[in-house]
Amino acid sequence: MTATPGTPSDLAAVPDEELLRLDHQVCFSLHAASRAFGGFYRQALKDLGLTYPQYLVMLVLWEDGPQPVKAIGARLHLDSGTLSPLLKRLEAAGLVRRERSREDERSVLIELTDEGARLRERALSVPRGVLAATGLSVAEVLGLQKVLGRLTAALGEAVDAH
Repeated sequence: MTATPGTPSDLAAVPDEELLRLDHQVCFSLHAASRAFGGFYRQALKDLGLTYPQYLVMLVLWEDGPQPVKAIGARLHLDSGTLSPLLKRLEAAGLVRRERSREDERSVLIELTDEGARLRERALSVPRGVLAATGLSVAEVLGLQKVLGRLTAALGEAVDAH
């Protein structure tokens, strides 16, 4: 693209034909990066016996402690239809336990087992390995996370506006 992005008015300067090119689709760049991350995480998590979505759940529990299913889903942007089978597999693996809330029968609390808590020690090397594999500096990764956070929020607002 010839125009330098920065303001919405820059968009008018870019011909429609240019915008329609696959290489100019931000969604495609994110999709390709996501697939690359998926492949890397498959290898990085193999020794832990976790899939990437399971790893994300474990990160939430290691960081925040016991959580209702609803809170985990909100934090990870996952619906209960996706989260429930994932949690059942983690429970079958002996890493978490699910317990109905005494205060609200509709709420299920997820907490780590001792084995799940111990797995954290083995997972400590994963983030450093990911950072090294990206070839980016810590500052670049933090900047990318900030931009992606803004992108996620803006797209969420755009969806909500419709």
